[in-house]
Amino acid sequence: MVSRKRSRAPPFICVIDHKIEAVDQLAPAARVARRPSIGDVFPTTSETAPRASAAAADDEDELEEVEVVPVRPSLSVAIAGFAALLAVGLVFGAQTAGPGSARIPYAIVIFGVQLLFVLAWTMAIRPPALPVVAGVCAVAALLADMVAVWPQSATVVPLLYVSIGAFAVAVLSQLVRAPDRARAKDSIGSTLLIVVGVVSFASLVVLGREPLGTQTIFVCLAATGVSLIVARLTDAVLAWPRLAPQVPRGAAGVVFGAMAGTLTAAVIGSYVVGFTPTSAAIAGLVAASLGALADLAVGYAEAGRQMAGEPPTMWIARHMQGPLGGFALAAPAAYTMCVLFLT
Repeated sequence: MVSRKRSRAPPFICVIDHKIEAVDQLAPAARVARRPSIGDVFPTTSETAPRASAAAADDEDELEEVEVVPVRPSLSVAIAGFAALLAVGLVFGAQTAGPGSARIPYAIVIFGVQLLFVLAWTMAIRPPALPVVAGVCAVAALLADMVAVWPQSATVVPLLYVSIGAFAVAVLSQLVRAPDRARAKDSIGSTLLIVVGVVSFASLVVLGREPLGTQTIFVCLAATGVSLIVARLTDAVLAWPRLAPQVPRGAAGVVFGAMAGTLTAAVIGSYVVGFTPTSAAIAGLVAASLGALADLAVGYAEAGRQMAGEPPTMWIARHMQGPLGGFALAAPAAYTMCVLFLT
């Protein structure tokens, strides 16, 4: 008899069979596991609603944490008094302007105001190489007054040359030391603002030599002074509505100040030779508005520096900065209106 031998599969086939059986046994367990859905990648509205509400709550908490700077009435009154002193000095000092050496007394008054401007603005802004920048600005103020007094014809062109030269020297002085060089790029605008502001006061000396210059100084600077005084006194009584929580100023003060300055200019124009109430009101409106806006912009700049974490500076310099900036902007505006529109 021929014995039949049972055939066996090769060993490697048996190994494969065992592995397949093991996979079949694990497959149900794998099927039980939850497959990733589109909701894992793109959450549904019901899932995102709690997250959005939580984010909104966090934003509300951050808004509630913004500190509202209180208005100090006594400080507002003191700043108004300083603005009044500046207005009196600049307006009545212009009455000494005239031909020849009679221009020098008014130039001395202007130089004193320029030194106050340099002190207040450099201490408040703190540009790189602060002592050098302050010294350059003081020299620029002296040179600007000299070139405003000496030439036979009244012109502001030499003042432009002084501004360009002083700005170039101030920027170069900030590039000498490495710590100052690192901040020089970010402080170019503030350095230019200080230089132009201190030189702009010399335009009043040039304006005093124009045919209607003295009258224009009287109208425009009186309007600017009244605008600053009324704005600050209004803030002391009613600083509303608040323009920003960090700025202790109100919109009512700015509006009332500009209106009061315009009215003052119109009244002065009805008595001053060469002006009418209408022309004086227009000139006063421009000067008073620019002065009030410059004063307000200084408040915003100071609030921005405090929010950026910069160290506080001398308090008297901070509070002198606004009125000085207002008159620094009103001075070239008065010269422009006198030369282009009134003569």
